[in-house]
Amino acid sequence: MSGTSPGLQPPADAVKPVRHAEAPAPGELLGAHYGQCFGCGGDQPHGLHLQARAGEGVSITAEFTVRPAHQGAPGLAHGGVLASALDETLGSLNWLLRTIAVTGRLETDFRLPVPVDTTLYLEAEVTAVAGRKIYSTATGRIGGPEGPVAVRADALFVEVKVDHFVENGRDEEIRAAMDDPDQVRRARAFEVNP
Repeated sequence: MSGTSPGLQPPADAVKPVRHAEAPAPGELLGAHYGQCFGCGGDQPHGLHLQARAGEGVSITAEFTVRPAHQGAPGLAHGGVLASALDETLGSLNWLLRTIAVTGRLETDFRLPVPVDTTLYLEAEVTAVAGRKIYSTATGRIGGPEGPVAVRADALFVEVKVDHFVENGRDEEIRAAMDDPDQVRRARAFEVNP
């Protein structure tokens, strides 16, 4: 980015992130954390259907293909959709820390237009942790995983308790997620920004 704001700079006492011992192995597909999630859920017909894989350390790779429902200007991805893809990718990092966290701040930089039917290749990593704050960065490339950077973002996630979702979410969806017999899916439903 041309100049990350002070709110996204880790403090001097921040520590290097540590991958949780039970995090998915490098190369493992993370899967959707919640079927209704716009970013990764399979139950959203116009969602991104973003596919994320665990990387080395506290990093992931992901990709999604821009479809006609994702356009802003004719034939080009909407900037808000690209920001959503970055946010979803960054939020998925928290699964490697086994931390429930929400987006506190997201700053995006749009460098190149992303045409409809283009696959966006995303990479993200946690750069530092300071108490409940998790600092991370992501890039989105076109033309392949080594192609030119089209979008990038820096983010600050804040660790929260599951109560954050229970107290603020809609009762019907909260009950359905909490009643899921699959413990992993139940826990993952509350892992990223609502």
